[in-house]
Amino acid sequence: MIKARVTVTLKNGVLDPQGKAIEGALSGLGFTGIGHVRQGKVFDLELESADKAKAEADLKAMCEKLLANTVIENYTISLD
Repeated sequence: MIKARVTVTLKNGVLDPQGKAIEGALSGLGFTGIGHVRQGKVFDLELESADKAKAEADLKAMCEKLLANTVIENYTISLD
């Protein structure tokens, strides 16, 4: 069994209205010194494969087809 984490974030230059809303909310809650907030998503997956190379290839395909919109988002994959 292989455990994986996929992190998806917006590419630099892509507007992030949720990040701006979070930034404003944090300020409204009294938190100071918050510069720039960007939000993203994290997917934790367990793959039954024992082959790390195949698992990484499968995860890349999952990201390209479903988990990330590669036009506006980047993704990183980490395996345990």
